[in-house]
Amino acid sequence: MSALSNILVVALEHAVAAPFCTRLLADAGARVIKIERAEGDFARGYDDAVEGESTYFTWLNYGKESLVLNLKDSDDLQLLKRILKQADILVQNFSPGSLDRLGLTESELKKINPELIHCAIQGYGSDGPYSQRKAYDLLIQAESGLSYVTGSESEPSRVGVSVCDIASGMYSYSAILEALIERQSNQSGKSFSISMFDAMAEWMAVPLLQYDYSGKQPKRVGLRHPSIAPYGAYTTADGRVLLIAIQNEREWKQLCLDVFADMDLYNNKKFSSNVLRVKHREQLEITISNLVSQLNYLDCIDKLKSAQIAFGDVNDISGLSNHPQLRRLDINTVSGKVSVPASPINKNTNAQMPVCPRLGEHSEAIINEFS
Repeated sequence: MSALSNILVVALEHAVAAPFCTRLLADAGARVIKIERAEGDFARGYDDAVEGESTYFTWLNYGKESLVLNLKDSDDLQLLKRILKQADILVQNFSPGSLDRLGLTESELKKINPELIHCAIQGYGSDGPYSQRKAYDLLIQAESGLSYVTGSESEPSRVGVSVCDIASGMYSYSAILEALIERQSNQSGKSFSISMFDAMAEWMAVPLLQYDYSGKQPKRVGLRHPSIAPYGAYTTADGRVLLIAIQNEREWKQLCLDVFADMDLYNNKKFSSNVLRVKHREQLEITISNLVSQLNYLDCIDKLKSAQIAFGDVNDISGLSNHPQLRRLDINTVSGKVSVPASPINKNTNAQMPVCPRLGEHSEAIINEFS
């Protein structure tokens, strides 16, 4: 039996953040009823790369049931209330105030089900000057300063995946599990909001603290670490790119002596601590790049392995797709079997293959169940 096999989740969701949270709950064994409009979750139309289906929707929604409702229709709204009466968890990422306009205020939800755990994922949280703003991933990347610290020296950039959505979905999942544990002792529900902005603000703690206490904006350094050196990508003699990571003084010594056999480099006082290496980064990078460029790829990784120094390839997506460490999970979709990355939390050892639902696939059965 899975950890959440007796848990019923109602998902008023679209896009990425809430669907990611509820898919994690489904992975853990919860029954997730996804409420969709007649046109469906708009993530169904983000692209058609998976045999005509959306990559986003396929990744985020397997293991759920799809129920189509028009919540402005009184009969459909009453059906939702009947489901909520039996539910354990409500997760939603509707626009601020949407549930209130439907009459599903916090007080009303408590009347319907005093033990209901209600998680609202919002752009900026439930209070504050931005609380009523709509928000999407790239907007939060920009507002939180994440885009500013990402990219090349010449310009900021979007992080290549929806990290604000994913982070808020993960925090929501954790908070819901905490609320379930708390409910075991007090038999009481709980209502809370998770802010995408708060999620990114915490992830931005290091550059924020550096600015707050030094007055200096962190510099973008491309494929380098802004606070640790050497820690970045270097090109070998045969044109391969390796990312080499030095984390402490022991590893710095091993890099200098065991990999490069360069005692002068190790004895250079400008590089005798990480703080000094970062201070003299420009000179250091020229030196390390020159030394790596004298080694071919295989010789370099052999030396790094022997010295027990962390390194890795700078892969494109083809490299990820063919990576020997990549775990995959097969799921069923309308278009047939699709292979997605396996969750790092759940090993998905169940014999039954998860299914990504068609729009409204379970409507009739759910309506009959809760009539």
